[in-house]
Amino acid sequence: MTVRLRPHHLLCILTFVGKGYTPAFTANMAVIVGRLAEGEEIEIIEGPDAICAPLLDEAAPHCHRESVVERDLAAAADVGGLLALTIKPGTRFVLDEARIRQLRHAFAKGRTRSACAGCDWRELCGAVAASGYAGSAFS
Repeated sequence: MTVRLRPHHLLCILTFVGKGYTPAFTANMAVIVGRLAEGEEIEIIEGPDAICAPLLDEAAPHCHRESVVERDLAAAADVGGLLALTIKPGTRFVLDEARIRQLRHAFAKGRTRSACAGCDWRELCGAVAASGYAGSAFS
């Protein structure tokens, strides 16, 4: 199978430590990150993705906000430049160990965090990166 992700979630999965917006979101994120850790392919999409699914029943899900679309554009540029991939809808790839290492190193150094501006989880993700990603899903 293939996991459909929006670009900024390529960064979120790096620091996932079992916390999220709601219990349903957190449980879903754990499943998605587990699939990716097993080597399942990613397909980049535009808009709400497999990780957003538990939030889409809310009255005004943040997944549709312009700020989230801007996050996707920033993440696509940062991650694409780092991995030498064009990150756009339809791009498919696997996050192997080398790519995860490369993404984590760049994230910890602040080189791929332009998408994180204004994110509620910025401090948590920064702390996880500073800890060497202790307790995160790809540990």
